Amino acid sequence: MHRSLSARLSFWIVLAAALLFLVLSVYLARMYNTGIHDEVDKDAVQVLDNAVLRLDDILDDVRRGAYTASWFILRDLDNPDQMVAYSNAVVRYNLPLNGCSISFEPWFFREKGEYYSIFSWRLPDGDIRWEQEGDNEYRYFEKEWYTKPKQEKKDCWTEPYSDHTDEDDLLMDTKMLISYGKPLYKPDSTFVGVVSLDVSLRRLSEELLDVRPYTNSYCILIGKDGTYLEHPDTDKLMYHSIFSDASEMSLPELAELGDAMERQEEGKREIVIDGERYYIYFQPIPTTGWSMALFCPESDIFGGYHRLKRNLMLAIAGALLLMFFLFVFLIRRELMPLCRLAQEADYIASGNFDRPLPPVKRDDEIGVLNRSFMHMQTSLVQHIKQLTETTASRERMEQELQIARNIQMGMVPHNFDLGSGIDIYATMKPAREVGGDLYDCFVQGDKLYICVGDVSGKGVPASLLMAVARGMFRIVARQQLPPAEIARSINNIIAEKNEQMIFVTMFIASVDLKTGIMDYCNCGHNAPVLLSGKGKEPRFLDCVPNTAVGILPGFEYEGQQLDLKDSVIFLYTDGLNEAENAEHDQFGNERMLAELGGRPFDNASKTVERMSDAVTSFVDGAEPSDDLTMLCLKLTPDSPAARP
Repeated sequence: MHRSLSARLSFWIVLAAALLFLVLSVYLARMYNTGIHDEVDKDAVQVLDNAVLRLDDILDDVRRGAYTASWFILRDLDNPDQMVAYSNAVVRYNLPLNGCSISFEPWFFREKGEYYSIFSWRLPDGDIRWEQEGDNEYRYFEKEWYTKPKQEKKDCWTEPYSDHTDEDDLLMDTKMLISYGKPLYKPDSTFVGVVSLDVSLRRLSEELLDVRPYTNSYCILIGKDGTYLEHPDTDKLMYHSIFSDASEMSLPELAELGDAMERQEEGKREIVIDGERYYIYFQPIPTTGWSMALFCPESDIFGGYHRLKRNLMLAIAGALLLMFFLFVFLIRRELMPLCRLAQEADYIASGNFDRPLPPVKRDDEIGVLNRSFMHMQTSLVQHIKQLTETTASRERMEQELQIARNIQMGMVPHNFDLGSGIDIYATMKPAREVGGDLYDCFVQGDKLYICVGDVSGKGVPASLLMAVARGMFRIVARQQLPPAEIARSINNIIAEKNEQMIFVTMFIASVDLKTGIMDYCNCGHNAPVLLSGKGKEPRFLDCVPNTAVGILPGFEYEGQQLDLKDSVIFLYTDGLNEAENAEHDQFGNERMLAELGGRPFDNASKTVERMSDAVTSFVDGAEPSDDLTMLCLKLTPDSPAARP
């Protein structure tokens, strides 16, 4: 019994693959450490514990300094000058501190005046300076480091703040601080002031720099509201929070981490940030309400594993190379008839479709392929003939569409010299070869008639209805009817046999060139933009919401009036305000109004060209989503309506 080609090939491939995976499985079993995740968790938690302890030590030093200072201050309340020595001593003997303020309630010491606050700080060289702060410009008793302990009646930490000028920063070598404030009470519970100890965020950062179990790992420290107290990007300190970063990066997982840290929880999370997976370990600092998190990138944690993987890939590559030579030998022996068939196929591909194929007396897949190839040879000749006919037909259709485009573009006016006093210009850009937008303008007697329309849909059906609507407008308008009557006539004609329910939105208007009064009727179209008067913002023209043309036969359209003197009217189709860029953002009404009002009106053609350039720049090469038509009109001082 014969064996098929697929069976023979599968046998050798499966056998070789089984041997390969057996070797690789033994290799991986010896090299891979199944407890790598547990070790990583243990090391990271230990590092974070040490960091929290180090930070707690700093904060404890600050708290102890505040308690010690408060005892001496309350003991010597009758000697205000002694506060200078106490303030200097607190800073000198507490290395974590940047500064210390001993501040009292207004007029507490009558002989010192309304303000009495001794502030000492440490210079970069270690020297201690002090000053008496407080005046009408710097009312220290209104600052958070003073008001918060006073209001809460207990020791507390402030959120990060900046409380110094640039000149102060040269002295203190810091700008962003957190303060630990302790309220001062007399034995009779009378509040007298606050001792506030300042620690710079830079000082905390220096303590956390060594918390890096891996090359690219880092720590963050957040306050009660998620604000960064420590972050490797110092620009984010005080002005950013973990929640603002989560919003900017669209990472709800980061916001969930912030919520857990705010709740003073501890644990581990995995989050992908900028394409890199991070293992995040977090732990609270209960005494302050803060929370610390250690970010460890997966690429650093599993560096050894990746090296193992690379070695494994090299081993697999070597094995595959060996298998390749083995398969070449086996497949070449089995596929010699197929090689001969391929040679004959090359001759046929060069155009010799009638070349006979070599006979193959086999019952396996090669024999089936040979017979199928013979059938394909016959079908190919027929297909080439059909393809030639189809190509010729498509070329004729493209030529006809180009002719139709030229005819359609020739139907709308291109000569806008309609007489003195009329500044008008319009353009139309179909999204496809032909489109469904239309515009028209002409003078009949003492009136200028204009219209802009947009047929629902695109392509050939829309272009046919566009031609009908434009032709009917010109015929009916020449009877010098009001725009509402023109709309009613066009609507009744189109709606009579509109089984496909294709409709046209139109804006129709007539302008009396003697008076400047414009009668108009908006048939479901975008409201035009009116630019009237120097310094006035462009606005949408007030339009009655009439229905589009072609939907309801017998519909009574309502017209409106506008004095167009000293005004510019800009008409458009939704191919302008609904134009989309590659990100599917729309040009929009606000951008359109801003562009129209962005510079003084020159003339109609420059306004239309400017809007065309604006939308072209916005879409930036994206495929047009709709036809685009624009028309701009202004009665110039030469018009009869503008004469006194």
